[in-house]
Amino acid sequence: MFRRLVCGASCVLALAASVLAAPSAHSAPAKKSASAPTLSPERFRVERDSLENGLQILLHEDHSVPAVFFCQWFRVGSRNERQGITGLSHFFEHMMFNGSANVPPKAYDQQLESQGAYSNAFTSYDQTVYYEEGGVGSLETMMRLDADRMRSLSLLPELLKSEVEVVREERRFRTDNDVAGMLDEALYSTAFVASPYGWPVVGWMKDLERITRDEMVEYFRTYYAPNNCTIVVSGDFDPAWVRAKLREHFGSIPRQAPPPQPVNAEPEQRGERRAMVHYPSETVSFDVGYKAMPASDKDHFVAEILSTVLGGGESSRLHRALVYEQQIALSAYAGYRPQLEPGLFEFYVEMKPGQTAEAGEKALYAELDRIAKDGPTELELQKARNQVEASFVFALETNRGAAQAIGRFEHLYGDYRALFTAIDGYRAVTAADVRRVAKQLFDARRRTVAVLVPESTQEEGGR
Repeated sequence: MFRRLVCGASCVLALAASVLAAPSAHSAPAKKSASAPTLSPERFRVERDSLENGLQILLHEDHSVPAVFFCQWFRVGSRNERQGITGLSHFFEHMMFNGSANVPPKAYDQQLESQGAYSNAFTSYDQTVYYEEGGVGSLETMMRLDADRMRSLSLLPELLKSEVEVVREERRFRTDNDVAGMLDEALYSTAFVASPYGWPVVGWMKDLERITRDEMVEYFRTYYAPNNCTIVVSGDFDPAWVRAKLREHFGSIPRQAPPPQPVNAEPEQRGERRAMVHYPSETVSFDVGYKAMPASDKDHFVAEILSTVLGGGESSRLHRALVYEQQIALSAYAGYRPQLEPGLFEFYVEMKPGQTAEAGEKALYAELDRIAKDGPTELELQKARNQVEASFVFALETNRGAAQAIGRFEHLYGDYRALFTAIDGYRAVTAADVRRVAKQLFDARRRTVAVLVPESTQEEGGR
């Protein structure tokens, strides 16, 4: 759930030298300087453009391999929904592949795959991203298909009805009948009482059963407009040609009125909250979440390092303490991801058979108290920095990773250029920073716990 890549300092430095420092075919060799930034606009070139209808364009040219990655980053996620229509953003993730004015149902993937390309998408609290990857020759097909569905997605009643059933079945599989999914949903719906993060990305089942076609059409018109989208292209292409083709395919799609901003009225949490989830299981599991800072808070760098110290691999504090030393848990993870709104710093622990949630919580809180009091060792801190930096740098090595990093930083921080200072932000984190942020975060009054209560199949059926 929260596993991260482990890499030593020598691995990071070697990779940084090959990926970040190497000049592109269109730039002069970088001068060696002790004060030069690790990642800079000269080393990682991105061109910005926009169309008259508000569509934003970010282009990262890289001729390392004859392939391209094309993605549309829509500024809409479950946080833009409301009670009654939860799950709509994720629903449209499915609908986008079900045909448009000039592309029959199922033909979208067929046309891409016939050229050796593929497509996919993901939805989160903050954004919905649609992407394709393939050879250079498939790039215009990607543009044509995506422009057609942005302009005139098929919203026929029979298609909407059938896809709602698919989404409901996905919810049953990933949430209603999955321990981790049930605990995650219970954690967030208990932790948040007035934040849009309080409902699940997949939506509540009752909402999925009642959403009307008119609500779907209005939601699509509002949030899937060109002025609510950023296109990111990474790979082997000619920027002038891409800009011209984007204007040709997307330029005539009309802009819409700006979407309303979500309202986050979450009050200060002043006491621990708990949720108990009864479900057949052989082992006890539990989720713990502490209210955490949004991406706009610079302490997010510290929180990411802290989560890696606590849960970044088998040598992390929690895995070492609960799995190896005390031998009471099968697994113990920690995770924090910067988001647009204040979210959660999360822990997930699966106990060994016969062990209780109380024992696991006691061991977890002891480790959190210890790091808040003493901070990490210098070795732990350097290892965590290396892990986070390695993960960041490895992502930039591929067209997909580069495009998604550009889109993510543009969306979360308002400007993709924030990625140029990210590595330096991680490197600047000190042991004192980690201790300070741990002390602020791990306040029992701002804690929410969701515990799986195992039941036998017979007990479940008898209720």
